[in-house]
Amino acid sequence: MSFRKSLVRLSGVLSVAVAVQAQKHYATPNTYIIQDSYDASNFFDEFEFFNGPDPTAGFVQYVDAVTANSTGLAGYANNGVYLGVDYQTTNPPAGRASVRLTTKKSYTHGLIIADIAHQPGPACGSWPAFWTFGPSWPHSGEIDIIEGVNLQTNTSITLHTAPGCSFSEDSFSHGDCGAPGDGTMGCGGPTHNTQNFGAGFNEIGGGVYALQWTSDAIRIFFFPRSSGIPTDIEEGNPNPSNWGMPAASFSGGGCNIDANFMNHNIVFDTTFCGQWAGRVWGADPVCSTKAPTCEEYVGSNPTDFQDSYWLINYVKVFREAGAKRGIAKRFDA
Repeated sequence: MSFRKSLVRLSGVLSVAVAVQAQKHYATPNTYIIQDSYDASNFFDEFEFFNGPDPTAGFVQYVDAVTANSTGLAGYANNGVYLGVDYQTTNPPAGRASVRLTTKKSYTHGLIIADIAHQPGPACGSWPAFWTFGPSWPHSGEIDIIEGVNLQTNTSITLHTAPGCSFSEDSFSHGDCGAPGDGTMGCGGPTHNTQNFGAGFNEIGGGVYALQWTSDAIRIFFFPRSSGIPTDIEEGNPNPSNWGMPAASFSGGGCNIDANFMNHNIVFDTTFCGQWAGRVWGADPVCSTKAPTCEEYVGSNPTDFQDSYWLINYVKVFREAGAKRGIAKRFDA
């Protein structure tokens, strides 16, 4: 299904343009070379729509490409890629309609850079995420870059693995990334930066996230658009050594990164309730007063999710000079 003629028109969407100059690459040590670039010219050709049952048991109905196109849940806006949810239907019996898109290609190591103009705003029951995962979960790992639930104000950065992967105390991690034995809890935590998630992110026109993944470390950087995005990223020659402290860094300790993280696909999705937003519903001091259950609230308040959309300028994947290219495989887990 081609989306090239399906333009989603939105009122009030921030118009954000990032000038990305022509790529120049030099095969020198530690140089990152562009491998794949996803934007409005090819996004829906290179990402697949997942429309099976939500693996996290959410109150959501993921729709296929044809349905997303015809109902306006996916398309283009302000020269970016729009991924939204249904905010009109009251009490949908199968869950609120949404989209989950996954790259056809998978990657091991490299540098993944995403320029995002808007992410789903805060809403009780909402659970948006930008993440990567491998084909044999949790044994091939998961990296959650942007993730949060309900009215959360900053992203939670988390790694999920099989048991036995832990990092040193100075890393951004809490215990075994395979906890509580099945990887569902993982290791990591909140970032305490109100500009990197939800309303705070959208108020500044978004920004750039970067995941640097090597055999020695997994690092995640965030650059608010309001504070300036590194010139080397804008010029297409990213150099993480110039970026300062990351938002999160996992290194050292007792985790063999190469044995626990491999062949990851890149994912954008928005689900509702389920194993996180739904599980903590009763403990949420605001959301729990609105309805007895998460599902009841999400079903009966469609207009609360009008701001629950992604607007993506681009996702670019770089590899180190001399490294092998990503594996072109498809995984539907």
